[in-house]
Amino acid sequence: MKKYKGKWGRAEAKHLLKRTLFGAGKEDLDHFASKSLKHAIQQLLHTEEPAPAPPVNNYNDEKYTDEEIQPGATWITATKLSGKNSGRRRNSFKAWWMGCMINQQRTLREKMVLFWHNHFATEMNMVDNPFMIYKHNVLLRQYALGNFKAMVRAVTVDAAMLKYLNGNANTKKAPDENYGRELQELFTVGKGPGSQYTEADVKAAARVLTGFRINNKVLPGVHGIFDAGRHDESDKQFSAFYNNKVIKGRKGKEGESELDELLDLIFQQPEVARFICRKLYRFFVYHQIDEDTERTIIEPLARTFRENHYEIKPVLERLFSSRHFFDAGNRGGIIKSPVDFSVGLVREYKIPFPGEDSFVEQYGLWSNIQATASQMQQNIGDPPNVAGWPAWYQEPLFDKSWISSDTLPKRTAFTDRMVTNGFARNGKKLLIDPVQYVKQLPAPGDPNKLIDDLAALLYAVDLPAEEKQYMKTGILLQGLQGMASDHYWTDAWKKLQDKPDDAANTKNVTNKLKNLLKYMMSLPQYQLM
Repeated sequence: MKKYKGKWGRAEAKHLLKRTLFGAGKEDLDHFASKSLKHAIQQLLHTEEPAPAPPVNNYNDEKYTDEEIQPGATWITATKLSGKNSGRRRNSFKAWWMGCMINQQRTLREKMVLFWHNHFATEMNMVDNPFMIYKHNVLLRQYALGNFKAMVRAVTVDAAMLKYLNGNANTKKAPDENYGRELQELFTVGKGPGSQYTEADVKAAARVLTGFRINNKVLPGVHGIFDAGRHDESDKQFSAFYNNKVIKGRKGKEGESELDELLDLIFQQPEVARFICRKLYRFFVYHQIDEDTERTIIEPLARTFRENHYEIKPVLERLFSSRHFFDAGNRGGIIKSPVDFSVGLVREYKIPFPGEDSFVEQYGLWSNIQATASQMQQNIGDPPNVAGWPAWYQEPLFDKSWISSDTLPKRTAFTDRMVTNGFARNGKKLLIDPVQYVKQLPAPGDPNKLIDDLAALLYAVDLPAEEKQYMKTGILLQGLQGMASDHYWTDAWKKLQDKPDDAANTKNVTNKLKNLLKYMMSLPQYQLM
């Protein structure tokens, strides 16, 4: 797996950032293009940033007032849960999580939280408890760039997962195979050709996992615990895939250590590293993994993963500094997920949101973006099922499944809306300001450079010359005297700077820029990253 030794400039920085952040604005590109590739990757993999402040009570209304939690205070310390506040807190959580993505630092953490949410998928509608849901998200954020094996253990005994995959109901009298199956099939060894676990292994794993349940006596402290009285103390026999290993049954509190023995058994399989590296590859590089990619990219990454005792950072560092990652064929080759599309837009245009002193409007507008992504078929917190979103695993469509006759018009409706009316809450507004946006460019008064610079920011792929020509003559110069002469746009732009009080000219220039951005974001190229 060869290291990338080629040119490092804005085009390469853009490719790296569009894959590792939600959108990449001009300031992000300026920042990372000024570093070396090595230092850019180091910053993206930085893990010392503080955790985001927890979600707050933004949900009081005419029908309900939370007597325990003050408006603007966090509800994660609450001791009362009811039918009226549970759904409101779950909505608060979804808005908050969207806010975490919108306000992400220049690191990979938030993108990895989404990756792991898709991998260890849980559905809020089934978990139902906002405290468990929040704690699960904190767990994903904590381990996002840490040790995968430690993460699997933490997820296994996490209250939200115990509820979602019936671990809470798994007892020696009635072993439940749900988590024991998904632990192997979806979370560790996968379903690839090198994964040969058996039904007997599922049953044995289920018996190892008996005894874990949820302690929800104290709401804010809700967590998974081991209850020895519910644990199957007999020996557990595994198949030849696991070297016919027997996990000896243990009594009392010692029964909990059987989980660590089970994980040791699973993580001895080379297929675990391959399976996770394939998922990382599909998320960050491309959906198709042929025999050559398996041999030259997946195998070396998997070896790095195993040699580093399942630490995630070394794998990502090797992937992002590889020649393969920067191959021309891999640039602009992924269709943006709805979250990438919607969060990426508000970040790329640097659209300001209200601050925490206006938390009702802030959460309301975060919620608007979350609902937008949901309408496009990606409802964070509620993936379609335990396997996550089909775009990241379902052959042969993969990411093409994000685009349909239903979702594509919704994408265009969203981009149009963000240029025209935006979203409003109590006088606070989310809206692209096209004049302010193009003012940051080096030569907004030159129609050719303006279009070139916008295309370089908004697209992951090059735009055909005839498309740029249409944008100039059909949009920017349309209706201007002489039309085909560039200086008519240059004059109109200069007049806007010199005489901003000229209402007719200001309106004319603003409308042309709005039409230009609407058109640019309606093109297929804007769907790609």
